Amino acid sequence: MMIETTGFSVEEAATEAAMYERIEKLQDTFLVAKTESGKVAGFIVACASKLRYITDELFENVRKNEGTDDYLLVLSLAVLPEFQHQGIAGKLLLALENVAKKQQRKAISLTCLAEKIGFYEVNGYRNEGVSTSSHAHEVWYNLVLELAY
Repeated sequence: MMIETTGFSVEEAATEAAMYERIEKLQDTFLVAKTESGKVAGFIVACASKLRYITDELFENVRKNEGTDDYLLVLSLAVLPEFQHQGIAGKLLLALENVAKKQQRKAISLTCLAEKIGFYEVNGYRNEGVSTSSHAHEVWYNLVLELAY
């Protein structure tokens, strides 16, 4: 929870109950980055969906991943401040991409704030415009990574 709350505002961050639910139900798409000494530096968590874009409902109600779903939707990507700007977030995105390919998903989708768009574009994601999400009363953008096999 400390990583989640340092990466997001109080309004944006997952609740403790939501995080426990994600850990329990999304074990195959909840990836953790650790330092050589074993300290957790960050994580990424995604859920499988038939929908291309994240809806606000997904932040509250998570179901187990289904093999028939076409998309992985990133619910959270966070890295502790002392480990930022070391490529960890990019490595987590790549690790999730590898999982998505093994699971034969069509794409990975996420929402982000305007100031993060460039980061995701550098990592291969395409900005598909303003999201319908009003999570935390922010303006979010849909970023999508199409997966090629």
